[in-house]
Amino acid sequence: MIARLLPVLRALAFVLLALLLCGAIFELAGYSSLLMFQSIAEGAFESPEAAMNSLRWALPLFVTAAGVVVSFRCGFFNVGAQGQFYIGAIGAAFAVEWLNGAPALLVVPLALLAGIAGGLIWAAWPGWLRVRSGTDEVITTLMANFIANLVLIYVTSGPLKDPSGTGQVTASRPVAALYRISDSGGVSPVILGLVLMTGVLLWLLVNRTAFGVLAGLAGRNPVMVAWQGAQTGRLGLAGFLVSGGFAGLAGAMELLGPNGRLVSGFLPAHGFTAILIALVAGLSIGGVAVVALFFGGLAAASLYLPVIAGLPAAAIDIINAAIALFITARAWPRGRWFLRRAT
Repeated sequence: MIARLLPVLRALAFVLLALLLCGAIFELAGYSSLLMFQSIAEGAFESPEAAMNSLRWALPLFVTAAGVVVSFRCGFFNVGAQGQFYIGAIGAAFAVEWLNGAPALLVVPLALLAGIAGGLIWAAWPGWLRVRSGTDEVITTLMANFIANLVLIYVTSGPLKDPSGTGQVTASRPVAALYRISDSGGVSPVILGLVLMTGVLLWLLVNRTAFGVLAGLAGRNPVMVAWQGAQTGRLGLAGFLVSGGFAGLAGAMELLGPNGRLVSGFLPAHGFTAILIALVAGLSIGGVAVVALFFGGLAAASLYLPVIAGLPAAAIDIINAAIALFITARAWPRGRWFLRRAT
C-alpha cells in the first residue's frame, strides 16, 4: 500500500514546490504570496459554496483524466483529450438537436452515448495511425486538438448557431431544460452517478482485468509483453479508444450539465489539465480522484485571486504551468544517468 502511495506523494511534493515557486515569483512581481495562498484556500475549500464550486470543476476533470490514465498506462501518449472533449460535446449537441421533442429518458442517454462515440472516433484515427504506420501520436493528437477547435467554431457559427445570439461569441442553441442533467452549478445526482460509474469501471478495468495487467506491462516493457504473445498495438489502440470515449463523455456531461450549450473555445485548458492530473496521480485511478479535487479547487479559486490577492485569474494558468514543469522534469536526473551509461 505504501509503495503505491509513494509516487503520488512524490508528485504532490513537486506540486508543493511549484506553488512555492509561484509564490516567490508573485512576491517579486509585487503581489503577496500569503494572500495568494489565502485566496486559493478560501476559493477552494473553506466554505460550503467554495467546496461545491471545486467539485463542479473536479467532476469533468476526473472523467477525462481517468480515461487518459488508461492510454498512458499502455505506453501510448494520447494528448488529444481536449479535442476529444470538444467532439464529444458536439456529438451530444447534434443528438439533442435531432431528437428534440422526444422524451428525456430517451434523449439524455442517447446524447451521452453520442458524446462517447464522438470522443472515441476522434481518438481512433491517431491511434490507428500509430499502430499502422508508427506515426508519432503526440503530434497527431495535438494537431487533432486544433482541428476539433475549428470544428467547434464551424458548428456554433453554422449548423447549430443560435440565431438570437449577439454575434460577439458564437454559440449553439441552448439545451432545453427538459434534457439538462444539472443546473449551472454542475453538481447533481445524475452527474455524480456518472462520475462514480466512471471511477468504478476504470478502476476495475485497470486493476482487475487481463487488459489492465497487460496494458501496465506494455507501458513499462513492451518487449516483454510481445514475448508473452500479446500485441502491444492492439493494447495501445484499445487504450486510445477508452480515453477518447471518456473524454467525449465529459464533453457531453458539460453540454447537458453546467454549460447548457456549445460555445466556441469553451474550457480551452480542460484536456491539458486532465493530462496533468493523470501524471500527478501517477497513473492511478484512485490518485486521479484526489488530484482532480485539488485542481478543481484551483479552478474555483481563480475567481478569488483578483478579489483577495489582486492577481489576475490567469495566475492559475501560471500555477498549472509550473506544476506541469516540475512533474515533467522530475525524470531528468534519470535521463542524464542513462546518457552517461550510454556514452
